[in-house]
Amino acid sequence: MTAAPVLAAGTVYGVLLNAQDEWAAWAAQMSAPPYQAAPKAPVLYIKTANTWSACGATIAVPTRAPQVEIGASLAMVIGIPAHQVTAAQALSHVAGYVLVNDLSLPHASYYRPPVKYKNLDGFLGIGPKLATPAELDDPGRVRLEVRVDGTLRQTVDCAQMLRPAAQLIADVSEFMTLHRGDVLLLGLGANRPRARAGQRIEIRAAGIAALGTLTNTLVQEAA
Repeated sequence: MTAAPVLAAGTVYGVLLNAQDEWAAWAAQMSAPPYQAAPKAPVLYIKTANTWSACGATIAVPTRAPQVEIGASLAMVIGIPAHQVTAAQALSHVAGYVLVNDLSLPHASYYRPPVKYKNLDGFLGIGPKLATPAELDDPGRVRLEVRVDGTLRQTVDCAQMLRPAAQLIADVSEFMTLHRGDVLLLGLGANRPRARAGQRIEIRAAGIAALGTLTNTLVQEAA
C-alpha cells in the first residue's frame, strides 16, 4: 500500500543550475548561442500534477527510454504567500520540507527543459513526510543520499547550492508570487544517476528522520 503524496495543491517549480557542481559542469556552454551569457535569475520549470507519485508507488518507464535520470532534491512547501520577500524573511513563509525525486528522460536542454522529457505521468516521487520548520531549522544541513537497489549512487549536499533556500525564495518571489501550497525545489546535483525498469530508488536525508525515506520502483510501461 502506498502513502498519499504530501502535497495536493499548488504548482511545483523545479530549479536548474543551482547546485555548484551542476553550474560548473555547464559553465563552458553558457556563453554559447542562443543565450551567450550565464543566467542571472533562477532557471525554473514546472512539474505538472500528472507527474506526482506517492512514496512507495511504482513509476512507469516508457519503452522508448531504456533509462531515466534520477533528480533527488529537497522541496520547500509554501505556507504563507511570498511576494518580493527578503532572504531574511523567506523561510518564515515555508510550511515544511519534503523529499522529491524529479525524474526525467535523459536530455541536453538545461535552459528550457522540454515538457515531454520531464513531465511524464508519475515522474515526481513525493514524500513520505513533511518536516516542519521546527524539525528542520536549516535546510542547508541536508545531505541527500540516492540509492538504486540498495547501492549508494549519489550524494547531494544542500549546503553547496549557489542560492541557499532563503535566497532562492527571495529571488523567485522578486518576479512572481509563491502561493500557499506551491512547492519550490532547491536544486539538483550534477552527474545524476540513472535507473531502469525493475530497479528501486531510495532517497533519504542522512541523519534527519523527520523527512523519512522516499522510495519508488520503476516498472516497464504497459503496451
